[in-house]
Amino acid sequence: MQLPPLVAGKRFTLPRPHGAGDALLLARLGRSLADAGRMLVVFSAEPADSARLLDELPFFDPALRVAQFPDWETLPYDRFSPHQDLISERLATLWRMHRREVDVVLLPAATALTRLAPPSFLAATTFQFRQKTRLDEAALKAQLTLAGYQPVSQVVGPGEYAVRGGLIDLFPMGSPVPYRVDLFGDEVDSIRVFDPDSQRSLYPVPEVRLLPGREFPMDEAARSAFRARWREQIEGDPTRCRLYKDIASGVAGGGIEYYLPLFFDAPATVFDYLATGDAADRGAALVLHGKVDEAIERFWTDTRERHRFLQHDPERPLLPPPAVFQPAEEFFQHTQAFAVLSLRGSEALPWARPLPDLAIERGGTDPLGRLERHIAATPHRVLLLAESDGRRESLLDLLREHHISVPAVDTLQEFLHGAAAGEKVAIAAAPLAEGFHWLEPEAGVSVQFVTETELFATTPQARRRRKQEQVSDVDALIRDLSELEVGDPVVHLNHGIGRYQGLIHIDLGDGPSEFLPLEYADKALLYVPVSQLHLISRYTGVSAEEAPLHRLGSGQWDKARRKAAEQVRDTAAELLNLYA
Repeated sequence: MQLPPLVAGKRFTLPRPHGAGDALLLARLGRSLADAGRMLVVFSAEPADSARLLDELPFFDPALRVAQFPDWETLPYDRFSPHQDLISERLATLWRMHRREVDVVLLPAATALTRLAPPSFLAATTFQFRQKTRLDEAALKAQLTLAGYQPVSQVVGPGEYAVRGGLIDLFPMGSPVPYRVDLFGDEVDSIRVFDPDSQRSLYPVPEVRLLPGREFPMDEAARSAFRARWREQIEGDPTRCRLYKDIASGVAGGGIEYYLPLFFDAPATVFDYLATGDAADRGAALVLHGKVDEAIERFWTDTRERHRFLQHDPERPLLPPPAVFQPAEEFFQHTQAFAVLSLRGSEALPWARPLPDLAIERGGTDPLGRLERHIAATPHRVLLLAESDGRRESLLDLLREHHISVPAVDTLQEFLHGAAAGEKVAIAAAPLAEGFHWLEPEAGVSVQFVTETELFATTPQARRRRKQEQVSDVDALIRDLSELEVGDPVVHLNHGIGRYQGLIHIDLGDGPSEFLPLEYADKALLYVPVSQLHLISRYTGVSAEEAPLHRLGSGQWDKARRKAAEQVRDTAAELLNLYA
């Protein structure tokens, strides 16, 4: 694989590699730039690609420092503010970019259009303190309040603090954990991480860094400047607007983020965080992943329509879209100062080739025949990839049932250069969405990455940090009928525990369709369409032979679910009382 030469002011175009080949390319490019002291910023046309690359890049280079700049996840001009966790992650990423503490930054192109607080705001409002230093408790409380932190009785989320005597609990923005500061007089005696669920102290740390609690200032001077700019830029009587009056009272109303430019003389863009002004800084390199121009055009079409629809409310006048978001021309003009790589289209490259058809043959006498024959015939090494450790064990069980024995490895490096370097085939847990054939003969590499997407012939799904599926345990999911045997107990989301009875075809008038008969108590049968396979999960209770079957239509399953929910609530209440 030959990396493209990335020079400031020049643009280089490549086809997007097949499968997860783009993650391998970006990991190689990110490592090359990081070794030269440069940062790589990837603007993706599809938000799902940013989330996918966040998971896939560490598989190819675990030492690469990767961060995602998340979207607010609200519609333009919404009346409610983004979740505090998102604000925390955004501020942390901006700080890391400003301090050059990250190698690769991932963000959707539409997210990159939003105007931001200038780097000087972060630099002026971020502070830290260490153990055994002097700390004025009253001054700290005042500073936290001005920074946007909320005083609470018990700290559980980012942007909160609580004071109890000589103890100060803090959950800094951008931090994955909260801290407990123990003061001895006006000196920091100790700083410890604590568990927000149990409220127990865990382990000591030497210092705490506090980012601002919001993406804009809320001190008196900033609020006065906000109101002055509002009167200059927005027509109408400001006293009719609740948001304007709330700012005068020191309250940040819902959706205030879409008025962020009013807090600053000159709001910034994400590009302002890519140049430090240091002569030794060789500048960041940009990647336009996918059809970025079309994604930006779609965003602007939707935003203009939202503005047209909402702009006539006299109690909530809006800033014009160009004041809040960069127009496409401005975005691409900013990119011209940087080295740019564009990944567009999709075609097989010499080093990233598609895989042959290895899909499990559902209902066949030898479901894994294609995979078994391929492993026997191919001269290339094969690494099977499951989405999690639990899924890896399920696949291993499936392979053993068909007399295919493969060793398990923990990392790609172990397979390439470690204890498994001599193995032709192995299996690992990795979040690759789609496989490909990595072929670099000059480097002695020829590995076929086979994921569950290829094995079960499914559509690649982007992996997200915030799971929204109703099934809480990904290890319990059933991906394909070949993972089930007749008589296995399963759990239907709406009907409870039954036993799988095979696969049958039923003609409902539109041609034969596939159904799974599930046997319940009293020999009752429930026919579940294969299209609803996502509603069925593995039974993980007592032994399979002793699994208790529910009675259809009796309400027994609903009662069991309600009882479990009540037990969870009771346990939570007991824990709160215990640690209060």
